[in-house]
Amino acid sequence: MLVLFYIAIILIPILGYFVYKNIRKNADNTTTLYEYFLIAITLISLGLFAIAWGMSSDDYYTAIDIVDGGYTPMATKHLTTLAVFLALSVWSIFALWLKAERLSPILFVLAILFLIYGFVISIGLLIQFGSNTEQHGADYVMSLLPFCYLLISFSLFVKISAKAQIIAKDRVYKNRALNYLNGILAKSNHLSLWMIALFIPVFIVIISILMLFGQDFNSITKVLTETTTWTFSQQTHPPFLEHKGHYLCTVAVCGDPKVVKPLRLGKRHGHEIIVNRQLLIANAFEELIQESTPRLHKIIRNAYDKYGYPLSKKITSAKSSNLVYRLMKPLEYLFLVVLYLFVVKPEEKINKQYAI
Repeated sequence: MLVLFYIAIILIPILGYFVYKNIRKNADNTTTLYEYFLIAITLISLGLFAIAWGMSSDDYYTAIDIVDGGYTPMATKHLTTLAVFLALSVWSIFALWLKAERLSPILFVLAILFLIYGFVISIGLLIQFGSNTEQHGADYVMSLLPFCYLLISFSLFVKISAKAQIIAKDRVYKNRALNYLNGILAKSNHLSLWMIALFIPVFIVIISILMLFGQDFNSITKVLTETTTWTFSQQTHPPFLEHKGHYLCTVAVCGDPKVVKPLRLGKRHGHEIIVNRQLLIANAFEELIQESTPRLHKIIRNAYDKYGYPLSKKITSAKSSNLVYRLMKPLEYLFLVVLYLFVVKPEEKINKQYAI
């Protein structure tokens, strides 16, 4: 996911220039040090988020090497729903910050609603990013962006709420309908009640539109729950592909079960893996070599680490896994013959490999 990193590097300066340019168009033409601080910290957090997410972007059903990355905290299938709500929330920040006085009553109310949607979603993301059972560090980095949104939206909401009725009283529209709505807003002492009344209907409208584009009605929650290793995750992932381990680990996970014949779960370096007989025999043979001739084992192990791990990264489909399994069959038989020649209880040695 280096692409995300490069996109972020390009977009951040452009976005920064856009924000700076439009701030000067504010009604009072003034900016505060606090606002500049929020802009800077948000842009930095956006870049860090893109990098961290690029390193944790695989969905829960994908077998991965934990050393190369981690699982995404946001399900790809439901990401469109989240992206739409966040885009509307970002629009509301710009609209309320830069031209709140020039917004029509309807747009003003919608902007406040979108701001609140973003606030709620950011709390959910902050909780989601708060815990990762496998990849520590990325969770803290990713938490910075929703935290910045909460800080910005809360500050903006307080500022706008205080000015809402003053702004409405000073506005006059030529359009009768707009002027009528504006009059209601200006006379109302219960702006929060209007927000509550429209909160659910507007949400339903947005969800209904998204369903037309293939999203589920509950995608806004599934985007967090159809994940693994994170706070709200409800899915389990395949056993991790072993880093610098047997490429046969990859074969056992990715191959067609009818061909590679997985036997059970095993454990290597603290992670569960799927094992088949070919993998068990190969590892038992390696253990025998290590016990008998440590120096030879070291040479073989170094060569294996050099070529076996890159090979495992190229085994990405069931067909390639099946092919490697069949090509390894002659060696498997050779290893088995050696084990039966030099080990008193060969099957016991084979079966104890990767034992949990």
